[in-house]
Amino acid sequence: MSVREATPADLAVVMDLTRQLAAYEQLEHELACTAEDLERALFGPEAVISVSLAVAEDGEVVGHALWYPTFSTFLGTTGIWLEDLFVRPEHRGQGHGRDLLAHLRGLTTGRVEWDVLDWNTSAMAFYRSLGAEPREGWTKFRWVEGGS
Repeated sequence: MSVREATPADLAVVMDLTRQLAAYEQLEHELACTAEDLERALFGPEAVISVSLAVAEDGEVVGHALWYPTFSTFLGTTGIWLEDLFVRPEHRGQGHGRDLLAHLRGLTTGRVEWDVLDWNTSAMAFYRSLGAEPREGWTKFRWVEGGS
């Protein structure tokens, strides 16, 4: 098993993993992102995201971490916001999620941060097993033109 960065040839698998994540999170109705949107955000002239891929021994891409850099004025250094972490259900429990997170941790001296849906207790237990803790005392806000 290994972790590598996505290339343009991986666009279809990244889109598939994104669809599977939306289905898992019961948010398929919110998935408006297209392959073209991903391609522009990942590989366009003004790319703003990165995708790290978990690859099984046989070469199959079995998971991904979609992330982008952040900056902490308090720490004075860059960090990572993990937007999506997903491992195909049949490949969970084999270390792919741990490897993806360790890869991201190795990319920064700052923070790696992410959100977890309240009902996803198995994910929370997994993150806690790695030493991550929920951020207390902060409330997330979202401002989207036109709602939600």
